[in-house]
Amino acid sequence: MDYLWAPWRIEYIRRDKSKKEACIFCQKASEDDDKKNLIVYRGKTAFVLLNLYPYNNGHLMIAPYRHTHDFINLSDEESAEIDKLTKLSLKVLEMCLKPQGFNLGMNLGNVSGAGIADHIHRHIVPRWLGDTNFMPVTGNTKVMLHGLQETWLELHKAFQTLS
Repeated sequence: MDYLWAPWRIEYIRRDKSKKEACIFCQKASEDDDKKNLIVYRGKTAFVLLNLYPYNNGHLMIAPYRHTHDFINLSDEESAEIDKLTKLSLKVLEMCLKPQGFNLGMNLGNVSGAGIADHIHRHIVPRWLGDTNFMPVTGNTKVMLHGLQETWLELHKAFQTLS
């Protein structure tokens, strides 16, 4: 069994959950500064952004603009675009970061592990052989090859090229 270790996410896990936070997906999508908000691509009904607390370099999330927790009641247009953006994201990540595999999925509901259960989103986590090596396991340290802004710039340009 392989384990995906992410000790650097502890800041996110330990945040004060008693405070009612604004929906980060709605907030980020409503603003104009895509670079600041890590939005690498905007579609008609959904958008793609980098995870601020990534499991790996290039960890993307795809979310509909519409605030919903209900996957079953996504419109056909929203579902189709999320799938289209998933394929486009995989192409962009393969072109830019050359991962050897991916973790792809959604956590629907708090009990499934959703950190933001009120607004559905799909995760795409690029994976490389050895990306869970001794550094995060024993050293509680994750080596990130790119900063978020550098990754944003590279992926944003690729999305514009391929879309």
